Amino acid sequence: MLWRALLSAASPQIRCLTADNPSPLTGAGTNTYLLGSAEIAVIDPGPDLPGHLIAILGALAPGERVTRIVVTHAHRDHSALAPRLAAATGAEVLAFGPALSGRSPLMTRLAPDLPASGEGLDLGFQPDTLLADNDRVTGPDWELAALHTPGHLGGHLCLALGDTLFSGDHVMGWSTTLISPPDGDMAAYMASLRRLQSGPWQRFLPGHGDPVEDPAARMAELVAHRLGREGAILAQLAENPATIPDLARRIYRDTPVQLLPAAERNVLAHLIDLASRNLVTASPALHPAALFHRL
Repeated sequence: MLWRALLSAASPQIRCLTADNPSPLTGAGTNTYLLGSAEIAVIDPGPDLPGHLIAILGALAPGERVTRIVVTHAHRDHSALAPRLAAATGAEVLAFGPALSGRSPLMTRLAPDLPASGEGLDLGFQPDTLLADNDRVTGPDWELAALHTPGHLGGHLCLALGDTLFSGDHVMGWSTTLISPPDGDMAAYMASLRRLQSGPWQRFLPGHGDPVEDPAARMAELVAHRLGREGAILAQLAENPATIPDLARRIYRDTPVQLLPAAERNVLAHLIDLASRNLVTASPALHPAALFHRL
């Protein structure tokens, strides 16, 4: 269990606990942040692991109590512990909404034809209070502003604490973000990323991995990466029509075999976005098994 104290000009205390759920998609594990010094906000309680609940409660100093549990998005590795932590502390659970909240009309229409994303939707998640874009959550010595940043999930929130941003899974330093339709939406992800680029951020505290100390550079890198993937897909389709597995194998050449299914999901996300912009078409219809053509 990794414990870190993080300094912030906007708050006297930020603590980070990393859950014991390492994997190729979670890195060392899910980061849970404790914010404040009296009435504590827990950001992303994490997976439903008894040891992680014990660690969160054990990190509280004498006189501290958890009053808010704020969830960036309803994937089980971020939200599943919320009910048990709320029961143990009496704290209110806040989030954009249940797992399917914020899904775009296009993804809603495509969802019946798309297999489950494999990203671990927490379909039982029900927050006590809904947070809309620009809503604020306050404690005696902290204030969070909610920013709706769909893309990784339709209901994904980032949380601003002055010029520090709890970036959830939207921006991480150790990895790019998996965009897995219908839960993930590449067009929404890029729009949210560009929105964040206009902010005053000095540091990102992500849901997995170490702090991002140069947010502007990292976001520029991520935009360039996605545009590069898009260009590579279009270049491949300009040569010949292709299926999603073919495209993933050609483009993600250095990706370990066990991560190719995630790569195929990212390719699908790009293709849905490209089709919506009339740059590609799918035969016989937009579907993971379709044959894709460049227009």
